[in-house]
Amino acid sequence: MLSTLSDLVAPAGVSSRSINAENPTGEPASAAAASSHLGPGRKGSAYLPLPAGERLTLADIEGPGVIRHIWITVPDRTEGGPFVLRDLVLRMYWDDEERPSVEVPLGDFFCNGFAARALVTSEPIVVAPTGGMNSYLPMPFRRRARIVLDSEHAASIDHVFFQVDYTVGDDVPSDAPYFHAQWRRSNGTTALGEDHVILDGVTGRGRYLGTYIGLAALSRYWWGEGEVKYFVDGDTDLPTLCSTGLEDYAGGAWAFQDELRKDPEPVPLTFSAPYCGYPFFSTRDVTGAATFIQSTAPMHAVYRWHLPDPVWFQSDFRATLQQIGVWDKGLFERTDDVFSVAYWYQTEPHTAFPELPDAAGRVPR
Repeated sequence: MLSTLSDLVAPAGVSSRSINAENPTGEPASAAAASSHLGPGRKGSAYLPLPAGERLTLADIEGPGVIRHIWITVPDRTEGGPFVLRDLVLRMYWDDEERPSVEVPLGDFFCNGFAARALVTSEPIVVAPTGGMNSYLPMPFRRRARIVLDSEHAASIDHVFFQVDYTVGDDVPSDAPYFHAQWRRSNGTTALGEDHVILDGVTGRGRYLGTYIGLAALSRYWWGEGEVKYFVDGDTDLPTLCSTGLEDYAGGAWAFQDELRKDPEPVPLTFSAPYCGYPFFSTRDVTGAATFIQSTAPMHAVYRWHLPDPVWFQSDFRATLQQIGVWDKGLFERTDDVFSVAYWYQTEPHTAFPELPDAAGRVPR
């Protein structure tokens, strides 16, 4: 957003760059050089392939700088299977670190979990028709930024379209925190009364930015009474910040439906807004991957961004989600298939992430 006239003039030494298949290094005066049958510089290299089991480097940039925008689109299914958006893993490394600061299945990073497309119209993440996935999250780096896409899909992805827009020469302070994102799943494996861990092990100073949560309901009735808890700077048994329920955390109310009633059956109301949303609901398998009845466990997804309401931490941070439902007899403990993406900034070094489950362990219900 343009806020002052200073936004109209670049700081001294700062330049704009862009990386895509037409200019994979982002060098000045080097874009649109590839030839097509239309002639030189006429859209000769719009995409890159990603063979099965291999890695595609989307960007490798010398700093200092700031990644400003990432756009990417891929097919959501191939002859190798219908779960491309879960089978591809987005990883980001800052300043030559060996462990990634971002490690999230591609679709989930862009709030498209369950390996299914959903429109998202939020401030930091936008998914436009049909599958144009955008991030506007600023990602500063001092010496180097490396973004890769790893494939665990069973077939080649012939067309990966992408663009990384960034600036170089930025004055990145020595104490500026780095961007991080992490995926976790509790696949019906928690005991009754045990919370899903969104994020833990964070030490250092930073800011928690937000959460994307998907839930496949394995129990009957309403699934969204669990509180999201933020444990900040030494909190132990009780958190400093706590929501009143998952739908409340995501800005909704009264179960994301047109009315609380039994007959006729309520209508779910998805929505997508700048800072919160319920962009996805489905009870159907639409992959066409099997010749059976297409009903599934109900699938829900929500997001919440702490942009105008920042969540700061000075020494440590942890986030959890209770699994609580409700019916006519009151609240009850549940065990569902819950996955989440945590987005945050922190000073390095970061604690090693839990091992990401392989593609088989990430298959949506």
